[in-house]
Amino acid sequence: MIGDWRWDEPAVPLDLLAETVRAVHAAGGRVAVHCQTAEGSRNAVLAGADSLEHGMHLDRELLDRMAAQGTALVPTLSVFASDAERRYASEPGARRDDWIAGWEAMPGTVRAAYEAGVTVLAGTDSYPCGTVAGESAWLARAGLPPEAALGAASWTARAWLGLPGLTEGAPADLVAYDSDPALDPAALARPSRIILRGRVVA
Repeated sequence: MIGDWRWDEPAVPLDLLAETVRAVHAAGGRVAVHCQTAEGSRNAVLAGADSLEHGMHLDRELLDRMAAQGTALVPTLSVFASDAERRYASEPGARRDDWIAGWEAMPGTVRAAYEAGVTVLAGTDSYPCGTVAGESAWLARAGLPPEAALGAASWTARAWLGLPGLTEGAPADLVAYDSDPALDPAALARPSRIILRGRVVA
């Protein structure tokens, strides 16, 4: 659900968002909320959304609540990082300054979220597709331990989505590497074998 969009416009009202979340949960679904403003992020948390997509300007006072109710954070740091140079070079103004303030706070917020027990997941939200390895690297740069940054793009994400991991009878989805990505994060971009549902695809 798009919980907000423009910086100078109000977010989706909390009561409407909460009603939507309740209805989707009653049907057995989950709600991911796009939120970049403080209001949008706050409303998503208070409405009980299952995940915040971006969470820019997220109030860190809400992190304990997110952890308690199981709301995940998908910060998409790599997408914001790819736009940072252009934003810093753009004409000064309220929108630019708001974006920069949000971006500069995000790594610390991501680290604080992890430390508070919030599930942090890797997402990219932009072209080109297949750049989740870069997002994992950004999560590590933000302060997540190497295994947590890897898990955000693999086993933690699968578990959060309700998919089985390396268990008997589970789909054989594997990515193999010649070196340990926990020790060499750059290795994530160089898989030696990709197996999808038991079939070697690369």
